[in-house]
Amino acid sequence: MTNSYASLDDAGVAIAAAQAGAHVVRTMYGRNLTRIHKGAGDFATAADVEAEKAILGVIRAARPEDAVLGEESGEQGAAGAARRWLVDPLCGTLNYAVGNMLVAVNVALYDGAAAVADPFSGEVFFTDGETAWMRHGGADVRLSPTPATQLVDVNLDPPFPNAPGFRAVDLLAHPGFIERFRPRVVSTTLALAWVAAGKRAAYVTDGGDFRGSVHFAAGIALCRAAGCVVTGIDGAPLGQAGRGLVVAADAETHELLMSMIRNRS
Repeated sequence: MTNSYASLDDAGVAIAAAQAGAHVVRTMYGRNLTRIHKGAGDFATAADVEAEKAILGVIRAARPEDAVLGEESGEQGAAGAARRWLVDPLCGTLNYAVGNMLVAVNVALYDGAAAVADPFSGEVFFTDGETAWMRHGGADVRLSPTPATQLVDVNLDPPFPNAPGFRAVDLLAHPGFIERFRPRVVSTTLALAWVAAGKRAAYVTDGGDFRGSVHFAAGIALCRAAGCVVTGIDGAPLGQAGRGLVVAADAETHELLMSMIRNRS
């Protein structure tokens, strides 16, 4: 049997894998799914597990020598592999479990191509590492970030490792934020793809070093390729110094948010 995935470039593999996961997520939506508890209030469902299996099937067929880090299955492949895929099969599990369709399927090659699929809109946001696009209905449209919506998505889910120095909830009460922006809380990294696509002006979350995160890697790659400003909550490049995440459609929006974060009062 011909391996149809082997001929794809890395962006094509990311798209095909994300679409495979999205198909599972869409098909299993609305079922009474048993929760697989992970501790600290976190859990997965059978949809998370089955979507990850579908994604890994595509990656293994296309790039059998690559390593993979999956949210549900952990590390797979050779420890010394030069290339590593990061897979979050269902970002927004709690949304999904209660019948909310705001979820994403994230697939990223570390420091390379990436794709974020919205299982219910049919949109796939993707990058080859250089440019960023949205595929829908067989057509590809170049992503063009803009702050025009004035909508800023703020992640309020724990943990909050940088508190009390930084609390995302404080940003919502800042007079400058209230005057300039409108907050949104969708509780899925689909919001990162929306910044790249111009559907959000910015995204803010607490956290650690997200460079190798299965949850954030695909969205960060999209935003960078689309031309967004991407830093930690301290304004530093992502990494050990730049913890958490502030992604803005343009430099002005980013600077406004950073000034509010620095001067919370």
